[in-house]
Amino acid sequence: MLGNKTTVLLILAQDVLDQARVVAGKATITLKLPVSLQIVLRALIEEGLKRDGHATFLANVESQARAVRHQRSMTRKRVEEDRTNLRSGSPRDQSGREPRKRPK
Repeated sequence: MLGNKTTVLLILAQDVLDQARVVAGKATITLKLPVSLQIVLRALIEEGLKRDGHATFLANVESQARAVRHQRSMTRKRVEEDRTNLRSGSPRDQSGREPRKRPK
C-alpha cells in the first residue's frame, strides 16, 4: 500500500478537518486500533474516487473548482489593480519611499 508514495499538500477548511478527526476518533474506538487523520483522509479519497460518476460527488467537485477559479480571478484582479496604482502614482521603491535624487 505505501510502497509507491508521494507527498501532497492538502488545504482543507477547519470544519472538514474537524469532521475527519471525529471519524478518526470513532474508528479508533470501534476498531480498537490507532487510526490517524492521515489514514482517514487516504480512505476518504480512495472511496471518493470510486464514486466518480456519482452526481453528489460531481457537484462537490464542480463547486470546489468554481471556488478555486473565483479565488484565482480575484487575486489576478488585485495584482492588476496594484500594478495600475503603482504606474499612475509617483515612483517609489519597495519600502514605499520616494527614490533619492542624485546630486548634480
